[in-house]
Amino acid sequence: MSDTSSTAATEIERIELHRLEVPLVRPFETSFGRETVREVLLVHVVTDAGDGWGECVAGRDPFYSGEYVDGAASVIERYLAPALLDRHGRHAAQHRAAPDAAGTAPAEGPGSRGATVPLAASVAPTLAFVAGHRMAKAALEAAVLDAELRAQGRSMGELFGATREWVDCGVSVGIAPTLEELLDEVMGYVEEGYRRIKLKIKPGWDLVPVGAVREELGPRGLLQVDANTAYTADDIPLLAQLDAFDLLLIEQPFAEEDLASHVRLAAACRTPVCLDESILDVTTAVDAIDRGATSVVNIKAGRMGGYLEALRVHDACRELDVPVWCGGMLETGVGRAANVALAALPGFTLPGDTSASGRYFAEDVTEPFVLGDGEHRGQLRVPDAAGTGVTVREELVRDWAGTPAVAITR
Repeated sequence: MSDTSSTAATEIERIELHRLEVPLVRPFETSFGRETVREVLLVHVVTDAGDGWGECVAGRDPFYSGEYVDGAASVIERYLAPALLDRHGRHAAQHRAAPDAAGTAPAEGPGSRGATVPLAASVAPTLAFVAGHRMAKAALEAAVLDAELRAQGRSMGELFGATREWVDCGVSVGIAPTLEELLDEVMGYVEEGYRRIKLKIKPGWDLVPVGAVREELGPRGLLQVDANTAYTADDIPLLAQLDAFDLLLIEQPFAEEDLASHVRLAAACRTPVCLDESILDVTTAVDAIDRGATSVVNIKAGRMGGYLEALRVHDACRELDVPVWCGGMLETGVGRAANVALAALPGFTLPGDTSASGRYFAEDVTEPFVLGDGEHRGQLRVPDAAGTGVTVREELVRDWAGTPAVAITR
């Protein structure tokens, strides 16, 4: 293992953007759209000590989020990557020891974790001059973190503070064309061993499908719903009727800015209210908890600007005794590997959307994640090799390229 206390500065030599078209094994429909192909943006960071990969979770279109693949690729190429190269490139030695604009030393991070990965911990402050674009920033941070940890010989799980070798897996089930097809899909996942079912809901597709799935699962099956902001405060009486189905939680029924309606729903129903899109960082998480808008938090590193901020949110929620779980964004093995490591932290007490590769893809860009069997039925093993612990199949990156790769240098 490399000495993580070394003061030698790592140079970023180039940053590559790879855009892939990866077909889904079945269409995935939510309240904001239907996907049959996942457009994937991978970021490849090459340093003088090795290289690393990160995945941008933005979708093809700006429907789920204001971020989308074209925009993420553009902001990385025009602003974010040049800023990182200016600070950490071959000719940037004079900038490396300087504090950022807020006066924070580059090595700072969430407790001792950030101090051992100074290059990755410097990404967020370096890119703070660009407003928003958290998903694009998170992809860069993930790639830098992967490269830095590989050079140190450490895994993401080790850095994060993982306490488990296996994590419980749930599965997210989209809106189906018919109720019969929904039940067939759900029971197929149950047979595969998934430990929790999450149903996507929207107005007109809620009480009936949820009730049908609850009947199929029986009273002991773990079941939750995700509305992806599809409802308004006028729907609170309807949503309160979901109490009849003994759900783990109802996720983000109202617009991300509308904490007040989430507070009202939490007071009106027994089912725990969980926030997803509203949680952008540790500040918004603590504020939402303090207001009573949420009693469960969905942690998505991409939505929060990176894994180091996701760790801060985990730590804050754990201190407040608020359970968290790891959300998913149809990631390939690149993003899935980091998510599985994150989900192994002690505060993640509910099964996440860390499904096996085969849930979405017939073939993955890394070695596939496969559900365990026996005592590990319905679980994924946490990678323990350096960095993300997986290997990118660069031949597939080339074969699935939707556009030519972009290399950014200084």
